[in-house]
Amino acid sequence: MDRTPHLLVVDDDREIRSLVSQFLTRHGFRVTAARDGQEMMKALETARIDLIVLDLMLPGEDGLSLCRRLRAGSATAAVPIIMLTAMGEETDRIIGLEMGADDYLAKPFGPRELLARIKAVLRRAVAVPAAPGAAPTGTLLRFEGWSLDVAKRELRSPDGVLVQLSAGEYDLLVAFVEHPQRVLNRDQLLDLARGRAAVPFDRSVDVQVSRLRRKIEPDPADPTIIKTVRGGGYIFTPAVTTGPAAP
Repeated sequence: MDRTPHLLVVDDDREIRSLVSQFLTRHGFRVTAARDGQEMMKALETARIDLIVLDLMLPGEDGLSLCRRLRAGSATAAVPIIMLTAMGEETDRIIGLEMGADDYLAKPFGPRELLARIKAVLRRAVAVPAAPGAAPTGTLLRFEGWSLDVAKRELRSPDGVLVQLSAGEYDLLVAFVEHPQRVLNRDQLLDLARGRAAVPFDRSVDVQVSRLRRKIEPDPADPTIIKTVRGGGYIFTPAVTTGPAAP
């Protein structure tokens, strides 16, 4: 990312907003702070935001509802979101991922941990040089009529419709498409798709797989593209072909 990333911190606690904003500013980010959903939406209308740090518990419309609304909007569907949740509330974290959050962090948290999560999500949200063995930039990956443009980070359905993917969903799909017809366990998928930005035994892989299935499977209740392997993980079943992307 050539320009300075612009972060939006949404939290109703004035002290947290201030401390987090100051810390992230010192580490080279532009930061805008908002205390609720209304201020968040105003900020999104007036600035190009690269990532949102969104507290779950907010006055008025809560973080889960706001996350769902962001993912439904054409201009905000792909903006990375890190959800802040109460310590130990696994259900809230899983629901947050279901709503489309890219990562989560439990309160209380250390600012350096938040910084590490932000950097990891931003790395996944922008095009990066291809890793050894990965599809080169400019490649179009095709499977079951679907096409994935690596350079543009775009997925199109068999009938040519552009399908919006969050950063986490995109990276998970790339991990599958680059390793077709091979069983991948959760740890391998975390390594491939998230660079170990998650804690051990993190259930977020399962949530992201569920979201991805809803977007690419003919019948998400009976998946044929991403199959579950009992006790093993998942397998991407289609054959994948590669070719040059359209200019």
